[in-house]
Amino acid sequence: MEEAYVKSETHHGITTIEFFHPQSNSLPGKILETLAKEIHFAGTHNETKVIILKSAGDKTFCSGASFDELMAIKNEAEGLKFFSGFAHVINAIRKCPKLIIGRIQGKCVGGGVGLAASVDYAIATDKADVKLSELAVGIGPFVVGPAVERKIGTSAFTTLAIDAGMWRNSDWAKRKGLFSEMHESVENMDEAIFRLSNTLAHSSPQAMAEMKKIFWKGTEHWDELLIERAKISGQLVLSSFTKNAIEKFKKKN
Repeated sequence: MEEAYVKSETHHGITTIEFFHPQSNSLPGKILETLAKEIHFAGTHNETKVIILKSAGDKTFCSGASFDELMAIKNEAEGLKFFSGFAHVINAIRKCPKLIIGRIQGKCVGGGVGLAASVDYAIATDKADVKLSELAVGIGPFVVGPAVERKIGTSAFTTLAIDAGMWRNSDWAKRKGLFSEMHESVENMDEAIFRLSNTLAHSSPQAMAEMKKIFWKGTEHWDELLIERAKISGQLVLSSFTKNAIEKFKKKN
């Protein structure tokens, strides 16, 4: 089995941050921690003008929290630490002074929807269906919720959060504003990402940094808010309902 990783490289002002996990690009704590650090570093790196956030493979962009790590959580402190990983990534994206393009090549589940909602401009394929599955396993989209609600509005967020077993297709996600663009092939998506990232790499860094501040106005309290939300998830994940639900889900898959 291939090893999980996060790697980044910079060419011509464009920094690409790529993550991979053999279990459908799920997000264990180590990947979340490294992603947050790489995004923060790219934001302070003078050579970086724009960032592309992507995952490896072609079927799933991100399947969200690692079920193995969820099952291993034994107390509230461990729960808080794990879910704070999602908070740190979202806040790193939010506070990064560089614009971040998301390459969404496949399905997004749970925390994956949170990532897609947090980037500044998401470009997807028509295979990029979305689902907030948290309630189905006894928790809820508490940490990613503010990012998703900010991007698609309260009504659409509520729809995803309540009907936790239902996939919404990429056209739905595009219409609701989660995706800025949606393409019929990976080639067309990558062409669009190449065009936009090159344009931004030659745009004013100061202007883009000021634009980003405006885009994220009103989220200054998220450092505290998302940790409060992580506490809720960290408590719920300890319940017997959640442990049983995750065990059943793992057996199905």
